[in-house]
Amino acid sequence: MAFWKRLLVGCAAALSLGMAAHASTGGIAWDKAPVNTTNTASLQNGAKLFVNYCLNCHSAAFMRYNRLTDIGITEAQIKDNLLFSTQKVGDTMKSAIDPHQAKAWFGANPPDLTVIARSRSGHGGTGADYLYTFLRSFYRDPNRPTGWNNLAFPNVGMPNPLWQLQGEQKPQFDTQEEHGQEVHVFKGWEQVSPGTMTQLQFDQNVGDLVNYLAWMGEPAQNTRTRIGVWVLLFMLGFTVIAWRLNAVYWKDVK
Repeated sequence: MAFWKRLLVGCAAALSLGMAAHASTGGIAWDKAPVNTTNTASLQNGAKLFVNYCLNCHSAAFMRYNRLTDIGITEAQIKDNLLFSTQKVGDTMKSAIDPHQAKAWFGANPPDLTVIARSRSGHGGTGADYLYTFLRSFYRDPNRPTGWNNLAFPNVGMPNPLWQLQGEQKPQFDTQEEHGQEVHVFKGWEQVSPGTMTQLQFDQNVGDLVNYLAWMGEPAQNTRTRIGVWVLLFMLGFTVIAWRLNAVYWKDVK
């Protein structure tokens, strides 16, 4: 009995310390991402933002430029607006950054983003929710090599790629006592300097970017959904027909 009592006390202590550590590091809840992969205007804007602000460092090596025709962008528009060097429409979205230089600058090679929205889900929500929160949670931190930090990913190695759009912001915290310890609890943001967009415009554009990342992780998802609906309707109709045929077949037997 004493063993189980000590075990329960130890688990409770570890849980309380974990909660306190999480709060003290500025962990924040994930915001719900406005994902709607049937909204082609949002996907097109998200693709533009991805190419202009993400593709400089991150690749999407399993995604080809010509797949963007699925969201209503023509090959001519891809060539004129989304290709900036010697790439071709049929090429994959690979970053031109040198991996060795990237590791030296950021401490690690920037990850591929093809399926990033599918791989970052967790207890806080979907991968899209995480990305939506992450991209809106950068703040200036002179103690970091890049000059930036992030509340959703403390001590992140990358700078804020959208800082010109967002401007600079500073997190605000309340001091509370939890489990006998003082912890800092995030309560909101203070705008330090404005960007080229208002807060509402920035949130909408980040939502479009995350929407595109969610679509890019599975470009066939809308087709799969439509086919699935027709398959279910067919199975329902076939079930009715089979049920009536069964009744007719066994009518004379009975």
